[in-house]
Amino acid sequence: MQKIRAFLKNNKAATAIEYGLIAALVAVAAIGAMKGLGNQLQNTFNTTSSRMANA
Repeated sequence: MQKIRAFLKNNKAATAIEYGLIAALVAVAAIGAMKGLGNQLQNTFNTTSSRMANA
């Protein structure tokens, strides 16, 4: 029981958890941004390919 109390009072553990949560949030935001950018690039290349095929 004392080890659990010591762990809960340990500020380093709380800081590590907070940094982990921040890193996860940044990763989710980056994945979302890359997905949107990927869709736009795909549309651009498809449009370019169609125009070149019709020319």
